[in-house]
Amino acid sequence: MKQGVALSVLSSFMFAGIYYYATVLQPLSGASIFSWRIVLGLPVLALLISRARAWQDIHAIHLQLCRDWRLWAALITCGALIGVQLLLFVWAPLHGYALDVSLGYFLLPLVMVLVGRIFYGERLSPFQKAAVAMAAVGVGHELLRVGGVSWATAVAALGYPPYFMLRRRLRISSLAGLWFDMLFLLPVALWFLWSQEPGVGAQFSARPLLWLLVPLMGALSSTALVCYLAASRRLPLGVFGILSYVEPVLLFWVAFLLLGEPMRADAWWTYLPIWLAVLIMIAEGALALRRGAAARAETETPAS
Repeated sequence: MKQGVALSVLSSFMFAGIYYYATVLQPLSGASIFSWRIVLGLPVLALLISRARAWQDIHAIHLQLCRDWRLWAALITCGALIGVQLLLFVWAPLHGYALDVSLGYFLLPLVMVLVGRIFYGERLSPFQKAAVAMAAVGVGHELLRVGGVSWATAVAALGYPPYFMLRRRLRISSLAGLWFDMLFLLPVALWFLWSQEPGVGAQFSARPLLWLLVPLMGALSSTALVCYLAASRRLPLGVFGILSYVEPVLLFWVAFLLLGEPMRADAWWTYLPIWLAVLIMIAEGALALRRGAAARAETETPAS
């Protein structure tokens, strides 16, 4: 349990580090950084699959692809959806949208709650109703303040739910699904690297330090992925869900403190209700875990 918590928190810090790291890779563009993450991440993912002995799952999907064109469409769609998110993650810090994307990640768990209610008929608990109401207050304030929510916030908050819904429908394991996501993104990544001006050789020649920085970014990204997947296997779903809130908090402070993105005083009234909504969700998860631990303790206590 403790090891799983440590791995989850470590992965969140690493992903936040990548958020900042993108800004030190000049003159690389967001598309270039995205591409290198895909190219350098695939070998590490292959190693993970080998260690998990999951190649048989991938082979089974290959056989299914030979028979069902609809699976091709579904997997390509999954790759496109996750690709947009991966690209936005490294593009935003370079173009002044880091705070907007961090706000989207704060809203994402609440959007997922609404998706569960609307599409799967899941009932909202009192805590979840309160959290959604508080988030609505924050979003409503943002609509009044600037007349709308940033497109980057909307993509971060609304782009993941269709991906998760499609993955749920396909019933593919996380490693196999991630493998096909990366595999379908590889041609896009190679095209980005091939078509950019100046070319890869010129960029690395102009700044030789990139020969060190780019592999280091790949190692950081891959290690974060390994820690994240390892934590997901070692932790109960409730604990893993609560710890998922660590990353957006870190992304906000990276954007605000390290990247120095300005935020007007009245914008805090957008963030504060949403943060309160997140705290409500965390409190619900913590109470559920506490009740579960108490129930297990009663079950394991021998009768007198």
